[in-house]
Amino acid sequence: MIPFDHRFPDAKVWSAMSSHREAPEIAKDPVADSSDLYAFVSPDHPDTVTLIANYVPLQLPSGGPNFFEFGDDVRYEIHIDNDGDGYPDVTYRFEFSTEITNPNSFLYNTGPIESLESKNWNRRQFYRLTRVADGKERVLAHKLPCPPCNVGPLSTPKYHDLVRQATYRLSTGEKVFAGQRADGFFVDLGAIFDLGTLRPFQQLHVAGKKIFKAEGEPVNALDRMNVHSIAVQVPLSRVRRKAARYGAADRASTIGVWTSASRQQVRVLGDRVAADTAAGPFTQVSRLGNPLFNEVVVPMSEKDLWNTLPPAEDKRFARFVEQPELAGLLPVLYPGVFPNLDALNKSKKPRADLVAILLTGIPAGLIDGFTNSTGDVQADMLRLNTAIKPSRKPDRFGVLGGDLAGFPNGRRVGDDVVSIALRAVAGVTVPLVDKAFKPDAAAAAVTPGLSAADVSAPFLGDFPFLGTPYDGFNNPPAAKS
Repeated sequence: MIPFDHRFPDAKVWSAMSSHREAPEIAKDPVADSSDLYAFVSPDHPDTVTLIANYVPLQLPSGGPNFFEFGDDVRYEIHIDNDGDGYPDVTYRFEFSTEITNPNSFLYNTGPIESLESKNWNRRQFYRLTRVADGKERVLAHKLPCPPCNVGPLSTPKYHDLVRQATYRLSTGEKVFAGQRADGFFVDLGAIFDLGTLRPFQQLHVAGKKIFKAEGEPVNALDRMNVHSIAVQVPLSRVRRKAARYGAADRASTIGVWTSASRQQVRVLGDRVAADTAAGPFTQVSRLGNPLFNEVVVPMSEKDLWNTLPPAEDKRFARFVEQPELAGLLPVLYPGVFPNLDALNKSKKPRADLVAILLTGIPAGLIDGFTNSTGDVQADMLRLNTAIKPSRKPDRFGVLGGDLAGFPNGRRVGDDVVSIALRAVAGVTVPLVDKAFKPDAAAAAVTPGLSAADVSAPFLGDFPFLGTPYDGFNNPPAAKS
């Protein structure tokens, strides 16, 4: 466990979002925008791994009559690298199609939707699930229905039943779901992007101290927002490469995970007699592995390029990990709080600790009983050591809190990835590779001031884990009289 300094129990500094609108071009294409990725050994079935990718971020629950949905012209994929080369060895591909029940109605539904076959539901979405392994494609399921969006108590009175109906166990061993869920990420976007202000610390901000007289309360800007999730729970035997054993120290136990969205290269707009059409090969337009990588590591001028590349090409971005811009900003935003980090920045020493966490995995010998290294190839992936069992009492700070089953060993839905990333960038992980470095006292205490408790929709204890989406009738809440 990285030690916590009790002299700074409430220190809070600038953080960033996970992957909502993280690059200029993908911000214009929300149905293809991957916002969060989770990969963890399933606590409900520890012989499986759960993989969840969220898309279509920042959904207002009341956004009708054209409620949110997946793109029929987008290919959504979750990739697994099990040999450390930064290329997928196993891929789960989701492809969607939409059907209109009543072409003469403008309504999403004309009555309560009580089943996935309800005639009252006017716009239904289905998907085909394909598994690609060793270059061979196999369609696992055709035309699986998604649940509707959670419209409200009159339209979707038994939403839990609809989710249960839309959760499928396949004959090949996978469990799968695709549909709307509550956004489980927590971040104060409005404050963060106002020159890195943190409301609980606003009066000490280098610029904020001129206008704020007291601290404020952090706001989870994503609370009561929804996303669309593709989720698959897979037997470990179908994601790990073949090996004689799978111990915590064995390389074959660790997998790398990322998600991507792709579109066909050519789109032809229709006219009065022809519909829009797409043609040509698929090209990647969005990618997500570790949270925060493209948001706060890759510079704006290269974000769109990064989204088009496979993880195997990430060596070209290593210099931004070795000398992260955020590490240089912390001493500027909070003068005198991070003197040791400031000195480290000025020394220009490459941040080998961050390279290990984000690009190669943490090698054996740095943390007792733990490794999730995938080798020398530098690639942004969520690395998960599948031999480490789920924690009975998860610590939201993951590996930094002594819980080896949490981020950056994969990512669970309740992990406080912003605080973990901030503490790492602030220098708390530097002693893993440089015993002479002493982190600043505040480094082990920095946090944006939010936690999973600030998510109104509670996480579930089993698949698909993310909470029930907020309904449009009750969100935003009606003003109290």
